[in-house]
Amino acid sequence: MAVESSQGGTKPVIAIAMGDPSGISPELLARLLREPDLRDAARYVIFGDKRLLDLGAADGKVDPDVQLVASADALPASSDKPLFIDLANHDPADLQRGKATLAGGKAATENFRRALQFAAAGKADAVFFTPFNKAAMRFAYPGYDDEIRFVRDAIGFDGAASEFNILDKLWNARVTSHIPLSAVAQNITQERILRALTLADANLRAAGFNPPRIAVAGINPHAGDGGNFGRDEIETIEPAVKAAKAQGFTVEGPFPSDTVFLRAKNGDFDAVLTMYHDQGQIAMKLMGFDRGVTLIGGFPFPICTPAHGTAYEIAGQGITNLGASRAALSLAIKMARDGKEKARTAA
Repeated sequence: MAVESSQGGTKPVIAIAMGDPSGISPELLARLLREPDLRDAARYVIFGDKRLLDLGAADGKVDPDVQLVASADALPASSDKPLFIDLANHDPADLQRGKATLAGGKAATENFRRALQFAAAGKADAVFFTPFNKAAMRFAYPGYDDEIRFVRDAIGFDGAASEFNILDKLWNARVTSHIPLSAVAQNITQERILRALTLADANLRAAGFNPPRIAVAGINPHAGDGGNFGRDEIETIEPAVKAAKAQGFTVEGPFPSDTVFLRAKNGDFDAVLTMYHDQGQIAMKLMGFDRGVTLIGGFPFPICTPAHGTAYEIAGQGITNLGASRAALSLAIKMARDGKEKARTAA
């Protein structure tokens, strides 16, 4: 699909899924659609309930000014406005703000599935979604572990994929993700570290880093302190780093996890590969919770969302901070645009 711009030529197409309706997602989306630079940078196809968008617009005191279309098969060839496919899947009369509900989970999962399948069919260059609530998603989709599992199921993809946390120009990748802390050590293997580094390198390059400089964190205090506090670094992590260097990656480590982010923040590295979820998440969110982005990488198209959650406590108050959502949508646009350019050049 190529949605023509009013200025001629084509712009990247971003499929947008409205997130959990009980939180700030409707207001976030309504306000994002009124940001002039974002509005002009891409063409948008939005999946959700128009009544909820209107509710979010009232909260944010904006007019998102979208064009309603009947279905994904009936899109106009050109439009000056974001295109909204109204699934009418959540009656505002049933909305329970500030609460995870089955109805909200059903709407969010349907919106996300439709956006993913739209992109998987080659009709969009990237996917963006406003925040989900994991409890609500599980109500509607019992097999839901995280977004990666859901994406795999929605588009039938079985390749390597991972979440990346991004703050400005600093990235955090990880070897393990949503598993208990008690299971982390047994899941740290040379193979998995190499796979994570390969995926991180590819996604960083797709975002414009060439070559990306990656630091690898240890898993034990002081990166094991030469074996005094554990041998994982000596027996597993360091050999994986050496193997990655032999394959041409610009990678160093393992470094103590309590200092490696200081070096990365100061510009020594573009990314830090951590061994488990909170090892990197805590550092990244402390440095800039209101600007953080989550990229789900490894799929045929980039998938971006703000790193924060649904903010139930401020839903309907019209005080949402657009920082992280702006950054996430901007990254989706950049990666989509660069991907289109690379494909055009290769052809």
